[in-house]
Amino acid sequence: MSIVTRFRQEWLSNIPTEILSGTLVALALIPEAIGFSIVAGVDPKIGLYASFSIAVVTSIVGGRPAMISAATASTAVLMTTLVRDHGIQYLFAATVLMGVLQVAAGAARLGLLMRFVSRSVITGFVNALAILIFLAQVPQLTGVGWETYAMVAAGLAIIYLFPFVTKRVPSGLVSIVVLTGFAMFSGLQVHTVGDMGELPSSLPMFALPNVPLNFETLRIIFPYSLTMAAVGLLESLLTAQIVDDMTDTGSNKNRECVGQGVANFVTGFLGAMGGCAMIGQSVINVTAGGRTRLSTFFAGCLLLFLIVVLGDWVKQIPMPALVAVMIMVSISTFSWSSVTNLRSYPLSSSVVMLATVVVVVGTGDLSMGVLVGVLLSGVFFAAKVARLMSVEAMRSEDGRVVTYVVTGQVFFASSNVLTEAIDYQDVPPQVRIDVGQAHFWDVTAIGALDVIVLKLRRHGAEVEIIGLNEASATMVERFASHRRPDKPKTAIH
Repeated sequence: MSIVTRFRQEWLSNIPTEILSGTLVALALIPEAIGFSIVAGVDPKIGLYASFSIAVVTSIVGGRPAMISAATASTAVLMTTLVRDHGIQYLFAATVLMGVLQVAAGAARLGLLMRFVSRSVITGFVNALAILIFLAQVPQLTGVGWETYAMVAAGLAIIYLFPFVTKRVPSGLVSIVVLTGFAMFSGLQVHTVGDMGELPSSLPMFALPNVPLNFETLRIIFPYSLTMAAVGLLESLLTAQIVDDMTDTGSNKNRECVGQGVANFVTGFLGAMGGCAMIGQSVINVTAGGRTRLSTFFAGCLLLFLIVVLGDWVKQIPMPALVAVMIMVSISTFSWSSVTNLRSYPLSSSVVMLATVVVVVGTGDLSMGVLVGVLLSGVFFAAKVARLMSVEAMRSEDGRVVTYVVTGQVFFASSNVLTEAIDYQDVPPQVRIDVGQAHFWDVTAIGALDVIVLKLRRHGAEVEIIGLNEASATMVERFASHRRPDKPKTAIH
């Protein structure tokens, strides 16, 4: 594909739809960026500037078109202690270093680690985020008057009914415009965007973080930068995979790592906080028809225009209108089929999915939930592969030779099956271990073979190992103690 063709495909496809979806995203970003700033303990403009910067930069250098990146809750909660103990300037420095670490991760091709995240973990991650998105709307629905509930209901009605009229305009955007106009002219007493915090009135300025350039500063910010970089990449790569599935297209995960890093690096010099991909906003964009980099770029630019130039109008947007959009996102994000499939899917897959959901929702820590899910997937996979291994014993007619035929994968989880299958009570003069249908994967497997050979030798048997494939034979030559020069060599064929 030529550069011109790719540019047209990634930037100039269906421009009206991209503009409209980007507009909806920009409006929904404002209260979330303010809220995340409050979580991090910083001025609202820090989160708003970050959302603008990260969205624009990732739209250009990121690896997943149409994915929205901005200030997020998952990274905001990691900043609170740093801001409280050392001040805002150290946060800017930590954001710059966060970007450097993410670029290094992309250069090291760590995006390939996504292949180790199972479908069950991704489904659990999606369902947990859908629940968190819904729970995040609860404060806006607590202790309020009937007007708020009426507007949320009206917003949801518009969102789900307007597509029957036309799908050319995102129904979420129509809902926000209609409810904002109604609230302004009717004078209903509901919370507005202006109640969330003060909007900035000037553009972000480039400046170096005002911190000492010494090892002590690095010692302070490095742990925070490393944690934010890891959590940010994890959420970004998982969100990229989700958008891949929703749009039936692929993405460059290593490029996305680099793109996230460049975005955070630039953002730190603009006096803003770090961030990553946002599944909620990405779902809004894709559901509204966004498919290219233009929607993401426009969302970031429009966000800055709205808060700096049209701030007085933006302040009047009723929060119930945005709550309705986010409830729609929560409903759309949740994988309802995963609930009905609990009975038909393997128990291990269901356990992994549910464990991921419970840990993420219970702790609010996305990385912890995914880590638990990945570990459980690994344990279940290892146990399943281990059960596929078998050992069959065959004795010659004269009883002087016993052949053990090993079939399957020999590794840390299955090596005990091999050792326990050997009869050490009635040891013949000659023992053959046929591994022609097996493969030795790790030093634990080689250690099990050592135990067997050395124990049989102590019983006076001559041990012959036959059928080793090239990779297994190399492992034996390098790591097996029964092959050492001071030991009688086992025949290998």
